[in-house]
Amino acid sequence: MSAVHSRSTADEKGPRDDRWYLNLMAPNTKGPKFAWLDPTSIYINGEAFHDLLDDLVADLKGLTIDVVGGLDAMGFVLGSALATRLGVGFLPIRKAGKLCVDTDKVSFSNYSGRTQDMEMRTPAFAKGTKVLLVDQWVETGGTMDGAIRLVERQGGTVVGLAAVAIEENAATDAYRAKYRCVSGVVQGSRWQRECNAQKLESFKSYRPELVFPRIR
Repeated sequence: MSAVHSRSTADEKGPRDDRWYLNLMAPNTKGPKFAWLDPTSIYINGEAFHDLLDDLVADLKGLTIDVVGGLDAMGFVLGSALATRLGVGFLPIRKAGKLCVDTDKVSFSNYSGRTQDMEMRTPAFAKGTKVLLVDQWVETGGTMDGAIRLVERQGGTVVGLAAVAIEENAATDAYRAKYRCVSGVVQGSRWQRECNAQKLESFKSYRPELVFPRIR
C-alpha cells in the first residue's frame, strides 16, 4: 500500500493515523469556476470512506437524529451513507425543478456567488422532526442556509450539520454556535488552517493512482 494510505493493514480494526484520508483529496485542475478541491477520491477508496464515516458517527454520538437531509448533489453521497450508518431515513434536498411532487422552494447564494433555487418535497416530515443536514463541503454557508430554511419552514428542527470540511468564517461560526457541527476536518488542526487558506500541503504529492481502490 502506498505511503499516502496511513491506515494500519495489520488489523482492519487496529490503530490508524488520525484523519489520514484527508490526504487523498484532489486539487482543482479545471480553473476558478470550479471548487478549489475535490473530496470524491475519499469516497472512491473504501478504507478512506469508511474511516471518514467512522469519525463522523463518533462525533455525532449523543445527538438524537430522526432523518438525514442531504444537499444536492454531493451531499447525497455522504448524507445517504451517514443515514445508513445511523439507522435513519434519508431526505434529498434538491436543486429546483427536479421533483415531480409538491415542493417548497428557497433561493440562496452558493460558494461562487451565484443565486440558485433549492427545493424540498412537502410535506416531508412531521413537525418536530430532528434533522441532520449534510453537504460535502461548507465554504460560505449559503447553500446550507437554504436547506436550514426549508427544514424549519416545515416545522423540522435542525440538530446538526455534517461535512467533509466546514471552513471558518462569520457564517460558519454562527452555525457552530447554534448547531452541533461535525466534519472530517477538525477545528484547531492543521487541516482546518489549510482548508481556510484553500490550499492543502498534500497537494504537492497528490497523484490519482495513490487513491485507487484495491483490486481483489
